[in-house]
Amino acid sequence: MKHNFSRRSFLKLGMLAAALPLPAFASRETAERRLGFLNLHTGEKLDLPYWIEGDYVPESLAEINRVLRDHRTGAVAAIDIQLLDLLDRIKAALGTTQPFQVISGYRSPASNSLLASNSSGVARRSLHMEGKAIDIRIPGVQLADLRRAGLMLKGGGVGYYPGSNFVHLDVGRVRTWGG
Repeated sequence: MKHNFSRRSFLKLGMLAAALPLPAFASRETAERRLGFLNLHTGEKLDLPYWIEGDYVPESLAEINRVLRDHRTGAVAAIDIQLLDLLDRIKAALGTTQPFQVISGYRSPASNSLLASNSSGVARRSLHMEGKAIDIRIPGVQLADLRRAGLMLKGGGVGYYPGSNFVHLDVGRVRTWGG
C-alpha cells in the first residue's frame, strides 16, 4: 500500500507527534530525583534523594515534610509529591543544583488565617495549607527566570513577587499573578 503525503500533511503529522507525551523510555528519567532546601526561617538545610529507581523514599519525604513545616506553629504535614516533582523539573529546566531557599512551605490553618488577616496577598484557602504550594527563590538564579520556568512547565499556579524576592509555585490549576 502506497501512502501519498503532501508536505502539509507531513508537517501536521509531525506537529501532532510533538504534542503527544513521550513514552516512559524517552523521558528524562534518572536513577534518582534529589532536592535541596534551606528553610530561611529555621536555618535548616536538607539535600537528599526523595525518589530512587521509580520509588519515593518514605524517610526522605518525612525529612522534607519536617523541614518545610509551618515555622510559626511547628505543625508538620505531608508535602504533595506532585509539588516535589514540579520542583525537580524546575531545577532541571534551570540547570541548577543550588538548594531552594524556602520562604513558606506548609502553613497550618491558624498561620494562614493570621497572615491573611494582615495581607491581601494571602489567600484564605491557600494551597499552602494542603502542602501543595511553596514560596521560593534560588541562589544564582534570577527571579524572572524562576518564574519563566514555572510558567513554561505549566504545573500549576505561579505567583511572582519581585518586591519580596520570591516566586510562589503550586500544583493547583494553571494560573499566574503578580509582577
